[in-house]
Amino acid sequence: MDAMGQQTLAWGGSSGDMEFSLSSSRGTKWMVHKPKRIGMSVGTSAMAHTPATLTPRARKPAAFASLTASGSQSGSGNAGAKVPLFMLASAAESKKQVATDAPAWRVAAGNLAAGAVAGCSVEAALYPIDTIKTRLQAMIGGGGIKALLQSGGGKGLYAGVWGNLAGVAPASAIFISVYEPVKKAVEQSVSQDQQYLGAVLAGMAAGTASSLVRVPTEVIKQRLQTKEFAGAMGAISHIMSKEGVRGLYAGYGAFMLRDLPFDAIEFVVYEQLKKAWTAFNKRELHAHETSLIGAFAGGFTGVVTTPLDVLKTRMMVQGASGRYSHVFDAMVKIAREEGAAAFMKGWQPRLMWISLGGFVFFPVLEASKKFFAPPPAPAPAPVVEEDKKKKK
Repeated sequence: MDAMGQQTLAWGGSSGDMEFSLSSSRGTKWMVHKPKRIGMSVGTSAMAHTPATLTPRARKPAAFASLTASGSQSGSGNAGAKVPLFMLASAAESKKQVATDAPAWRVAAGNLAAGAVAGCSVEAALYPIDTIKTRLQAMIGGGGIKALLQSGGGKGLYAGVWGNLAGVAPASAIFISVYEPVKKAVEQSVSQDQQYLGAVLAGMAAGTASSLVRVPTEVIKQRLQTKEFAGAMGAISHIMSKEGVRGLYAGYGAFMLRDLPFDAIEFVVYEQLKKAWTAFNKRELHAHETSLIGAFAGGFTGVVTTPLDVLKTRMMVQGASGRYSHVFDAMVKIAREEGAAAFMKGWQPRLMWISLGGFVFFPVLEASKKFFAPPPAPAPAPVVEEDKKKKK
């Protein structure tokens, strides 16, 4: 370093493909890239050519590579400090990231596909358990699983599965395509200790958006599961002719009353447990760990929301009978005629179904998001500017 505070460096050697990096006492980092010709000695007075220096508008030295500084200079006296160029390139230059964000449509398409795959995987695998749960909840007067099986309720457990999958695919796709960006936006706008709000608000927003598809799908599915209709097309035709569009959205209020808290609770439990487990192990979760966390989140949420699920089922399967005029009416009549225990009908198959659903859904979702995600951008090549003027 000279008297003016200027940093100097020289390196003697022949041409080659070597690279090295060094840090000065000021914290400035340099990286040497493939020197072509070096024949200089340490110091400044003995050099045939005075070292070039870098300023905010530095000129390029002849026959030497240009250099970019990385790091900040402390102190007011260093504000205008000059740095020699030689054959050095800034380490920061090699770390520059090119703006290669995937277009929004590509990210949304990946989320749509991931949601559809995960939703259909769970529905197809666990449909029989859901059928038993629905038939138990639809039974007025009780009797339990034994009475259900004795009355033939254990047959046709896949009734209406194909029509249901046709609705589950778009509903799940919409859910995930809304959930991911909303969660990201909320998490970026709140403090670190309020990150859980991302999953809560995203779950509610995604549930609301997907309900436009999920409710008609659920109505048709449950009326097929209770053997009221033989096929999905016949169910749609009958409902539209006898009950109108309103019939397809029967129990919409009860559905939202159940699903908004369900989605919020399940996803916030899953996200928080995943973050805690990742921080504890200091690595990403393995697939079986994701399954276990998903199963716990789903099972816990399924049990605590069972009373809301009973109300939703009763509203959806009543059809044109008009037994219940609204959710509150259903709540009062069930409590008066069947007792408080009726609100926990079907909790055992619901616990099994949603626990297994979480066990399957979340690892499939995580794997699908990675599979359908936009390909990562290639790492940018180091940027080195060469002065192509020949030394005179």
